[in-house]
Amino acid sequence: MVRAVLQSSKSGVSLSHLQVEYKDLTGELIPYKQLGYATLDALLHSMPSVVKLDKGQSGEVVCHATTGNEMTHITKLAARQRTAKRTGRPQVVNCQMRVKPAAPLALNGETLISFVKYDCACNSCFKVLFTIHYIENVSPSILNENTTPSKPRLPHSAPYSPKLVQSRLKEVLNKHSNGLWVSKLPQLYRDLYKQDLPSEALKDLEHWTHICTVSLKIQITPHSAATPPTHDKSPFHHKKPQTQRSSATSKSSTPASPRDLPPEVKQKLGELLLKYSSGLWAHALPKLYQDTYKCKLPEFVLDHLNLLSDICTIDYPMPDNPKRAILYAKVLEDENRNQSGLAGSETKEAVERSLSSQTVPPLLIPREEYPSVLVVEAGDTNSVILRYIGDGYSKAQEKLEDEMREFYGQDSNKVALTSPLTGQLTAVCAEEEEEILRAQVCEVMADKVKVHYVDHGFSEVISKSKLFELHEKFYRLPFQATKCKLAGLESFSQEQAVLKRFESMATGKILLAEILVRQEVPLVVLYDTSQDDDININAACMKALHDKSLESPLKVNSAYMNVNVTSVCSDGTIYCQVPSRGLTKLNEILEKTENYLHSQVTSELLVSRPFCGKICLAQYKGKWSRVEITNLHGSRVVDIMFVDVGVQASVEVTELREIPPPTLRDLISTPAQALKCCLADLPVSVGSWTPDAVQWLRDTALHCSDCSLKIAKVDEPKRLAHVYLFTSKNFHDKSCSLNQQLADSNLWSHQKDVFLSSRGPSKSLNAPTNPATIQTSSLRTDGQDKVPHTPKRMSSPLGSQSAPPGSPPEQLIGQNLDVFVSVACHPGHFVLQPWHDMYKLVDLMGEMILHYNKMEEKPLKVEKSQVCAAKLENNWYRVLVKGVLTNGLVSVFQLDYGKHELVSCTQLRPLTQEFCQLPFQAITAQLAGLKPRQWSEEASIVFRNHVEKKPLVGQLESVQEASQPWDRKVVIYLVDTSQEERDIWLHDIMAEFTDEICTKP
Repeated sequence: MVRAVLQSSKSGVSLSHLQVEYKDLTGELIPYKQLGYATLDALLHSMPSVVKLDKGQSGEVVCHATTGNEMTHITKLAARQRTAKRTGRPQVVNCQMRVKPAAPLALNGETLISFVKYDCACNSCFKVLFTIHYIENVSPSILNENTTPSKPRLPHSAPYSPKLVQSRLKEVLNKHSNGLWVSKLPQLYRDLYKQDLPSEALKDLEHWTHICTVSLKIQITPHSAATPPTHDKSPFHHKKPQTQRSSATSKSSTPASPRDLPPEVKQKLGELLLKYSSGLWAHALPKLYQDTYKCKLPEFVLDHLNLLSDICTIDYPMPDNPKRAILYAKVLEDENRNQSGLAGSETKEAVERSLSSQTVPPLLIPREEYPSVLVVEAGDTNSVILRYIGDGYSKAQEKLEDEMREFYGQDSNKVALTSPLTGQLTAVCAEEEEEILRAQVCEVMADKVKVHYVDHGFSEVISKSKLFELHEKFYRLPFQATKCKLAGLESFSQEQAVLKRFESMATGKILLAEILVRQEVPLVVLYDTSQDDDININAACMKALHDKSLESPLKVNSAYMNVNVTSVCSDGTIYCQVPSRGLTKLNEILEKTENYLHSQVTSELLVSRPFCGKICLAQYKGKWSRVEITNLHGSRVVDIMFVDVGVQASVEVTELREIPPPTLRDLISTPAQALKCCLADLPVSVGSWTPDAVQWLRDTALHCSDCSLKIAKVDEPKRLAHVYLFTSKNFHDKSCSLNQQLADSNLWSHQKDVFLSSRGPSKSLNAPTNPATIQTSSLRTDGQDKVPHTPKRMSSPLGSQSAPPGSPPEQLIGQNLDVFVSVACHPGHFVLQPWHDMYKLVDLMGEMILHYNKMEEKPLKVEKSQVCAAKLENNWYRVLVKGVLTNGLVSVFQLDYGKHELVSCTQLRPLTQEFCQLPFQAITAQLAGLKPRQWSEEASIVFRNHVEKKPLVGQLESVQEASQPWDRKVVIYLVDTSQEERDIWLHDIMAEFTDEICTKP
């Protein structure tokens, strides 16, 4: 962080101003005292690799950034790559920082990450990745204010058979190739085996590395037969006793049915569930079944889901709506069989190299979902050679080579390898830089040998005199050169256009790898994060197959008739289809694709593994159309762009289809036919349009069958055409253009918003009680009106966790709760989320995305104290309106996350009753065991560092009631139980700061 601050100023930052700059960047002061330094100056002097201190012209101390060890290490690493196939210096990319395409801080089914972006003076971009690790914690059986136990006290449990539990756990995890929420494990275990999962088994999970990996995420991932177990110890300990799920998840919650389900129907449903290992919403079954098997699903199935209990596990995140159940397949085909088959595709050379590798441990895939990698080379995209960057990988390799250089620098240790054998490991004195590298003999010639550098991924022919026996101590580190497979390019792995594009964009660079499938050769998406916008390497390589002769024409002063305006975006950008060879060919291919899909009765074309940049099919106006996946919301909801019409949408994964093999090449080679345009000569630029102007253009142009346009100029880098748009063929007269009509209108003046003073009257709503909050914008795009209604009042968040429905919160006082601290200001004010229902919030947000992204953009009359839905970045949140500002912005409070945000009034929608069933998850709290006081900034920083974005155990001391759930406040003890040795009581830590205040003169 200090380096990021200093690099933002070429002339340096004065010492007196450094704290201000640092706080502007991070929201905190530099915590030098917590790091053990009496002054900030002392801390900075201890960081010569980060900061250089000089005297300025006025005599003040000025701080300058120095070259960091991390980038020096990366530069050295890249410089060590030697291959005769490449010339010139390898390019180094800032690899450890990026903004993920699926951006916002939000729970999703696979991970929880947030990103912060910092611009620097060098026109590069620091993009810092923060991964929030959720690991279940145990609630101590007794929490006492005055004593801190030396070790977490686990509930008493009877002895159990680890072997039996392990064998059963394999079966449970087998159906969740993408991982499993820990909180779901006890219920799944109970459903399958009619027994409770022993609480001690949860504690032992992280040690069963031959069964699963308790990764630094909110899930457990099963080990495939091809993936070696990891032995890295997690920094968190799994010590949480089993979590009881809602009674609604039990089989008895679905009434028994007198009907029998035909075996052929059950078999087909089983096939569908196998395609969606992360779960399938029950309401999607009828359409998915109809599309796949061309016949209707029996109507009674959704009303009697218990009929499927032998083929799937049923989860009810919304107990009041059983049809919103999530189904998880109980049995999966052994994917590992297919994965192990990948070994057969290895080259003969690789097989030979593996002969003598039995004494070398296997290379483990990094735990993080986005590791940095150095791309070495690619003969084809199904076997890209790369190296992982970081501790245990590149740094361990660098240390090993330093040790080898020192070891073989002594003549007594150089034992020549006089009779090398194919497959034998050896130490090689490299031709350059006097490096000693590990290698494997590939081919033996008269006086030369061909060797493969097992840590660098390339081969060369060298003299036999360069070979030495490899000492046994250099066998301990796994071979660092490994392979990956680029997702989406499987069918074009050896296309020269693809490989040439990959060579120019990726080879020799350090990139970020998104690991989709953890197998022997992992399936990945690569990203270049060195620019302001992240570049999806896989998607860019796919575009290399485009036939440029089929692109939409972009010629200045050219005019086109019979133009179809397909989309008008809220920023004023429009998308058009103009008559062209490409459009004609596209329509022919899509017609063939449509016929193929209608003729097939198979589940093979279902998209079971979505990723950003993937090209597939979805329905648009009743026809299958090409789409690109632009964002993922968990495992069941994705954002897409219809690339040929420029329309964005959010859909369930079940609505996507793979492009059929007969038309795959033709569809991939045809460029997108949506021409991106903006209207020329307008008084405002794109992005500054008012909602009224956007709506006028939509009403005028979208349904016009006789449009024409003339191109004024072209922005080639953006492929953006500035055009004059006409609703007739009279494109010679600019005065008749829609541009001129808009310019002459009063649609550009923003309507004044009503400012509601905080001293004004606020209405008491029951989330919400005002019918205005559910009026006009409750219309779906299908034209069906929803009847206005008043949702029922939401129950207390605390009342939903451990106590039965309707029980008073007082019953929870003294009880232990598993909580997650989403926001922390100081001990007197922080926000909790109950751990138990987090997965329900994930499902709720997925449903909200599907609902609100399909609604018409109708204006909502916003009022203070109104509860509604708000779009923040790519997600929809339940919010409380705190105030309406005169500039069109609205101050809102996130009712599930406890954050205050500013959002445009155009991004608000009414909160429908469907999304009122789950209680608000944000609970305002203060720390028990301490007297109220004004906390110093130093103390607040310490508190935040200990609790924010962390799972903890809480004991409720008291509840301060209020008329609305968002005004309720709890007083609670917080305990960090992640350490094996002892429990950490937060009020004990913060008491030290109160002692300091008392002892000051």
